[in-house]
Amino acid sequence: MEIQENIVNKVANSGLISFDLALYYHSGERIVYDIKDNLFHGLILREKDFREFVKEHDWAQYQGKNVAITCSADAIVPTWAYMLLATKLEPFANRVVFGNLEALEIVLFRDALASVDLEQFRDQRLVVKGCGDIPVPISAYVEITLLLRPIVKSIMYGEPCSTVPLYKRKE
Repeated sequence: MEIQENIVNKVANSGLISFDLALYYHSGERIVYDIKDNLFHGLILREKDFREFVKEHDWAQYQGKNVAITCSADAIVPTWAYMLLATKLEPFANRVVFGNLEALEIVLFRDALASVDLEQFRDQRLVVKGCGDIPVPISAYVEITLLLRPIVKSIMYGEPCSTVPLYKRKE
């Protein structure tokens, strides 16, 4: 007796498109520039000293890096000081943001997702991949959902073989 079984890959035949947010991860180095190192006695920013530091500092060391500007000390830092740092970092750094590394990651993903050609997903059934080796901020999942919802037939989360339905357009 001969038994012949046809193995059918239902996932491949499902018409689902997998969207992997990890592909939009910017691989550039992430660093924090903490203005606390420029404070006098860790309390105040002295304009003359700060401007001298800014003039003499080697800003080229930030070439291609992603920089988060912050102040971890409990001090009042004038807004112009962050702006001055931004003017010096911008010619060299890939991206400059105010905030911590988490804020930087959010902005990097937002920038990357803004460049996605969404039309390629029009009327498609999408699965936004949920697991991977690269940490993706939850904000990126929310952002891509907001971008895709108006144009796709459906959005699911997870893997094509095991999805959580999130949105289905009413026809």
